[in-house]
Amino acid sequence: MSDTAHAMTKVDTAWLRMDTDVNLMMIVGVWLLAPAIRYDALCERIGERLLPYPRFRERVEQGALASRWVPDDSFDLARHVVVETLPRRRGQSERSALQQRMGDLASTPLDPAHPLWQFHFIAHYGGGSALICRLHHCIGDGVALTSVVMSIADDGETPPQLAQPDTDPHADAHADPQEAHLGDWVSDSLLRPLTGLAVKAIDLYGEALAQSLAALEHPRKTWQEALGLLRHGRHLLGDLGELALMPNDARTSLKGHGNGHKVMAWCEPLPLADVRAVAKAMDASINDVLVSCVAGAIGHYLKDQGEHITGQDIRALVPVNLRPLEEAWQLGNRFGLVPLMVPVGIDNPVERLAVVRERMTALKHSFQPLLTYGILTVSGGLIRRGQQALSSLFLDKTTAVMTNVPGPRTALKVCGATLKQTIFWVPSSGDIGLGVSITSYAGGVQFALVTDQQLCPEPSRIIDRFALEFEQLLLLTLMLPWGGQGEVKPA
Repeated sequence: MSDTAHAMTKVDTAWLRMDTDVNLMMIVGVWLLAPAIRYDALCERIGERLLPYPRFRERVEQGALASRWVPDDSFDLARHVVVETLPRRRGQSERSALQQRMGDLASTPLDPAHPLWQFHFIAHYGGGSALICRLHHCIGDGVALTSVVMSIADDGETPPQLAQPDTDPHADAHADPQEAHLGDWVSDSLLRPLTGLAVKAIDLYGEALAQSLAALEHPRKTWQEALGLLRHGRHLLGDLGELALMPNDARTSLKGHGNGHKVMAWCEPLPLADVRAVAKAMDASINDVLVSCVAGAIGHYLKDQGEHITGQDIRALVPVNLRPLEEAWQLGNRFGLVPLMVPVGIDNPVERLAVVRERMTALKHSFQPLLTYGILTVSGGLIRRGQQALSSLFLDKTTAVMTNVPGPRTALKVCGATLKQTIFWVPSSGDIGLGVSITSYAGGVQFALVTDQQLCPEPSRIIDRFALEFEQLLLLTLMLPWGGQGEVKPA
């Protein structure tokens, strides 16, 4: 474990500084366990499995251009794992009380004088226990944090060799970034992080691009490999132009500057086997089906609000993992973003799914995740105002953040209890008013929603439509004429 200060990577610095007065850059989640577990057993497990990761014992020291991870000399586990009794109004359900408490916590900043994470333990909830977690995005992305936090399960393991996770190996923790040579800054801040993503790029964009990225890091490779990047230059420049010139999406009540108080909701899981069956029948991916259901639920909510959205789209930023999954435990942020136009203005579920499938397929061949990762890396090396100006290119034209994180296929045990449900909420920044999270776990698919109270005071009105949208799609799937490889015959 490191006992000295060390530099934070520029991309993690970018996420650190994205907190605003109405949107805190925290990932919030809840575990529902049965039967109840003991506080002392939970603390012992967290001490064994999480505290070996340096991030969980380090506070953040911010500077104008750079930030550092600094050991918290006054670290106290009791400050980070706190016991709560769930407050309930007369006649209020337990679930409603939990949602309200989570909204309050999602609106409350973490203490910057100490490591930026906290667990809130509710010993008695629903015949078991509930565990609320809050983790700042600068510690890691959703894939990394899911991997690490899941290690507190009974059969979870701490990696045998805990290297220092995602620090900037080329930065002196005490150096002035303004004194760095421009060429070194470009190489270390932009190109080197991208070349490190070559393995994941094989899955996303094909072998040729991966070899081209690797050639940047190993210039003595053959000219044929180095020229691979040039062959993709037109595509890369086209994607960069699309990012820079993104038009505004539909202006709805879900977009704008809220009051900063979060409201949260979730629905019961859908059977993953049913979702997979619909996806196979429609020649679509499981993610296509789920996004289509989200689009339908949001669209119906907006129409119920009296908004005219026929034929309209809202833009959602969708994270794309850029790391090999076996490296998830290293923490830090290694993902890009793609802007997806969500067809909330299409009523027909089958037509809506076809549009989502087409758009998602196009994004799979895009360089945009790599480009946005590079842009975030660059913005993390700017002063805060410069980062805000760069980020506004995306945030001002976006209504939602939408993420899908796969979880374990079988139910986990935590301190002897069964983990019944695992739910998390994705953070937003700028004036983005809607966060949609999709989690698969133990044979089910869980939808969760976080909104701003001023923009959408009752997110349950959207959440409650998800299951209905899927049921309609399932029914229509069974009624449609089929041909070929499961594709819908044209009318």
